[in-house]
Amino acid sequence: MKLLRLNDSPFIGNFALATNEYLLLPPHTPPKVKEDFEEELGVKARCVTVGESNLIGLLACGNSKGLIVSPYTSDFEIKQLEKITRVRRLPSILSAVGNIILANDDAALVHPKLSDECIELIADFLDVDVWRGTIANLRTVGAMAVATGRGILVNPDITDNELSRLSALFGLTPLRGSANFGSGVVGSSIVANDHGCVAGSDTTAVEVMRIEDALEL
Repeated sequence: MKLLRLNDSPFIGNFALATNEYLLLPPHTPPKVKEDFEEELGVKARCVTVGESNLIGLLACGNSKGLIVSPYTSDFEIKQLEKITRVRRLPSILSAVGNIILANDDAALVHPKLSDECIELIADFLDVDVWRGTIANLRTVGAMAVATGRGILVNPDITDNELSRLSALFGLTPLRGSANFGSGVVGSSIVANDHGCVAGSDTTAVEVMRIEDALEL
């Protein structure tokens, strides 16, 4: 497990996105940082933008089967992303896609106000079971958790009922934890796949151990 920064921020999950098949980083990511991400996550990095922004992890969510992006993603960006994986825009005014969808290769928990049309797109395109829900009574489920095929780390304030639903949906045992010296916004603080995990540079040794336990690394 590595501790890194992106765009001079420890909240690397806002800027990067990883699955078992691809890794997306912002343009101008320093070569050493790019190399560290690739080494830890076991996939080749591609430097792209989404919505003409470096906030890839905030504006996109994906799994090994494809990538769902903000409706404000340009045609040029779509063409560049399609060289990497299958891509679809989310037809929603809720444009911070990475904040409102928590997904792995099997399931997705989404913002409770997402439309039936969006739910159907996510289910069909990513080939996952989709439930609406909250984490820690917050609708930004993608920012509140990290899910891989091996495990889930969730905001420590998640309720017992939410934890049970999350476990039933994903078929995994979520563990409560934090990153970046006490931040419960773990989805914004961590980039992970089945091969490894990169956390923000402010993450403590105790948090690292908990993250490794949760994601079975």
